Amino acid sequence: MAANATTDVLRELAGFRASKGRAISLYVALDPSAAINPGDVQTKTNSLLSEARSEVDTDGLSHDQREALKADIERIDEFFQGLDRDGVRGMAVFASQLDGVWRTLRLPQPVNDAVKVNDEFHLSPLVPLLRGLDGTLVVQVGREQGRFFRLNRGQLHEVADHTEDAPGQHDQGGWSQARYQRHIDKLVHEHLKTVADELDKRRRGGAPRIVLVGPEGMESDFVETLSKETQQAIVGWAHAEAHAGAAELLEAVTPRLEEALAEEETEIAEAWRESAGKGGRAASGWAETLEAASDGRVETLLVQDGAEQPAYECPKCGRAQLDAGACPLDGATMEPNEGLDLAVRHTLAMGGSVVPLSHRKDLAPVGGIGALLRF
Repeated sequence: MAANATTDVLRELAGFRASKGRAISLYVALDPSAAINPGDVQTKTNSLLSEARSEVDTDGLSHDQREALKADIERIDEFFQGLDRDGVRGMAVFASQLDGVWRTLRLPQPVNDAVKVNDEFHLSPLVPLLRGLDGTLVVQVGREQGRFFRLNRGQLHEVADHTEDAPGQHDQGGWSQARYQRHIDKLVHEHLKTVADELDKRRRGGAPRIVLVGPEGMESDFVETLSKETQQAIVGWAHAEAHAGAAELLEAVTPRLEEALAEEETEIAEAWRESAGKGGRAASGWAETLEAASDGRVETLLVQDGAEQPAYECPKCGRAQLDAGACPLDGATMEPNEGLDLAVRHTLAMGGSVVPLSHRKDLAPVGGIGALLRF
């Protein structure tokens, strides 16, 4: 079964280095505009696997390594032949038979088709997925409604429903208008309290962001019933029709989420600018950032959209640096690699985080990359 591209999964992949075999990383876009039918997907996959097969005859591989590489390629081929594409816009596969690794990831957005055979897994194509939207709670709240959705892989999935019959539809009977209105108000208050309690519980269970959807005029009254911690997690309030489905709700809340991401990017970019400007715990540009990542000093790696740079890696210890030559630690000759992939893998493997910047251009003067450091 294919997993989702969570940070924990990426940390596991980032810490991998083949000790017995070779590591295959394969990415396939499944967006309908790029792959219309299963035959198109198979054609794309066949082309990528043909490229991987060319690595089987690479000098320096043992017989066991060649056979394991062939087996991994055939397993990937079989996987795509039986793949359920429903709701998936991209797929990533990571395999190394001799080292006991087989991992498939369902991606919420398309990726560029690519295949790499190396000692480590190729992870930089996943950087845009680290924007942190997964896990967001979207709550449709009203006098009768209380529907809870969680954002996962670009889609909203309903996780709870506290919708109740509308109090206004109850038979008034012989009640006075004032008494009946108090009865309605009491039922609405109890309903909103139930929704608020559920939201507080789910926020404690893990919800980095919350977006509320409801009619105008209800925002302040409902928010006041929530705990302060839950209030702080709310990034916006949107409006949608009461009968809106998951797709319509996602469309309604997306502007609020983009605004929240832009605010978060501004906060972290300004923290980096301030620290770098004062000569504090910050790295600027490829040389400084690769060195800090190799030393395990990166707390938060900042990557601007489109940032890329050729770099070098030590084949023995994995150290990364911008220039060719000998490794400063063991003297081995550095080998060419992708700078972004090196920075991402070192950062994640050492417990740091990666923040892609799509709204800010602060890092453009330094090559599109920088970092906030632990020390």
